[in-house]
Amino acid sequence: MTGLADDAEVEGAVLRYLAEHPNAADTLRGIACWWLAQERVRWETTRVAGILERLVNRGVLDRLGSGEAALYRLRTK
Repeated sequence: MTGLADDAEVEGAVLRYLAEHPNAADTLRGIACWWLAQERVRWETTRVAGILERLVNRGVLDRLGSGEAALYRLRTK
């Protein structure tokens, strides 16, 4: 899945943003560009983390370090 798939997901993203930032206010464009972009980044980060983990487990990538500071590179034989 890339981005927000349906109206229910967009609604949920807006409500989650407001739950985290109860005093937030923005224009339609600001909500679409900023609030929803943050949600997409969260989803994509989670998705990419899973993909990187699979590539490490398959021996395609090396992971150097751990956590958010970990570096990934092509494993050389």
